[in-house]
Amino acid sequence: MRRDLNVATTRSAHTVWEGNLFQGNGVVSFDSSGSIAQQPVTWASRAEDANGKTSPEELIAAAHSSCYSMAFSNILDKAGTPPTKLLTSADVTFQPGEGITGIHITVEGTVPGISEEDFLAKAEDAKVNCPVSQALKAVPITLSAKLS
Repeated sequence: MRRDLNVATTRSAHTVWEGNLFQGNGVVSFDSSGSIAQQPVTWASRAEDANGKTSPEELIAAAHSSCYSMAFSNILDKAGTPPTKLLTSADVTFQPGEGITGIHITVEGTVPGISEEDFLAKAEDAKVNCPVSQALKAVPITLSAKLS
């Protein structure tokens, strides 16, 4: 069943935070799907070691890698070279006192029938045009892409 691509959707999450920034802690809940367990978050997990807790930057990395994969898959499919597999990661860099200073996307794809040059051009197109990239365009976004 094909969904109408012109219908807006909203996804929701919420965080309950207790205490101050440095000693406090929070719990992120994923309201829309309920498919992800609540995740603990602290300043230390953001600015130091994760220690089993998440951070806003990790959540952005998850959103960006999945959005990029969808956008790139669609671009490749529309060009007549649908991917067999895309392995995408996003690394979000956070500098305390400055904020998010950069995002690096790495993608490796198995795409029959495409040249390396076309693959790289379409990978760059997805980097620029995926909705999460568009939302984050105030931050430098870089890309490494290769065919498997």
